[in-house]
Amino acid sequence: MDILKLILEQVDQKDILNQLGKSIHAKPEQVKKLTQEGLPTLLTALSQNASTPQGALSLSKALDQHKDDNISDIHSFLKGVDTKDGEKILGHILGNKTEKVESKLGASSGLNTTQVNTLLAQLAPLVLAQLGKQKAKEVKSDDNLMGGLASLLGGAQSKDLMGMASKFLDADGDGDIMDDLGKTLGNFFKK
Repeated sequence: MDILKLILEQVDQKDILNQLGKSIHAKPEQVKKLTQEGLPTLLTALSQNASTPQGALSLSKALDQHKDDNISDIHSFLKGVDTKDGEKILGHILGNKTEKVESKLGASSGLNTTQVNTLLAQLAPLVLAQLGKQKAKEVKSDDNLMGGLASLLGGAQSKDLMGMASKFLDADGDGDIMDDLGKTLGNFFKK
């Protein structure tokens, strides 16, 4: 299952884009642009973070915590989403690059960093909930956790997607996002 496509289909509905736009005082077109760039960026960062045993274990535990979140009604989920938790999730996913990523996404979408942060804080719990549900269906054993998570996040590994997301994640412009992200997911549960 292409997790990016699944999540984009959930949020790329006129009423959802309007709802999200109202929450950050932005046009639906700006919200759509941000989701099209922000979601791949989050998934790519998660994929990079989960490429180590410690990162994979931390992500697995986070997904288990969110697997039962009710996302069947996306309107209700987004209205009731805990943005404080979403901000913590962003911090764990992006680490000390959060502000730079948000600034770059803002420049690209025409939104200010506060709007970007608020929208990503709404979307991050949705990403973990959707990944948690997929992990429960597809990753049956912790024996090959890294492989299972890599497969689950596989859509975030495509060359085009990596290239686009890398422009937001590569803070120093050296073409390597690993040195910028570090292993930020390792402390995912320390709140």
